[in-house]
Amino acid sequence: MHHLDLPYIIAVDFDGVLVEDKFPLIGEPNLPLINKLIDLKFVYGDKLALILWTSRCENHGLNLAVDYCANYGLIFDAVNDHIPAVKQKWGGESRKVYADIYLDDHNLLLIDFNRNIDEIIRKDFNAHGLNITRVY
Repeated sequence: MHHLDLPYIIAVDFDGVLVEDKFPLIGEPNLPLINKLIDLKFVYGDKLALILWTSRCENHGLNLAVDYCANYGLIFDAVNDHIPAVKQKWGGESRKVYADIYLDDHNLLLIDFNRNIDEIIRKDFNAHGLNITRVY
């Protein structure tokens, strides 16, 4: 359930979602999804927060992943952590980050992120009062 006093939060995995899964290397970028996330952040500004939610850690390429995304213009509000507004509201002790939607290649519901993300986000945004007719 989306809390209206928080931005709409999307947690997105790196390997297998933002890039082709070649861990520990970095695979080819998923440019359609990267560009959609950049556009959503541009359109919704502070009403939308992006979390990089990855198994990578400091000793296993986390900074490389963050820098890789930044080189494409994709900047995150948090990395493997809650956004500041969530920490302020509930504290930051939970290991699972709070988000409205999680984009992960290990979901039980396997989707084509590039083809279906528009519809998923549109439905979820509208259900939470962020009126949207199309994803840019």
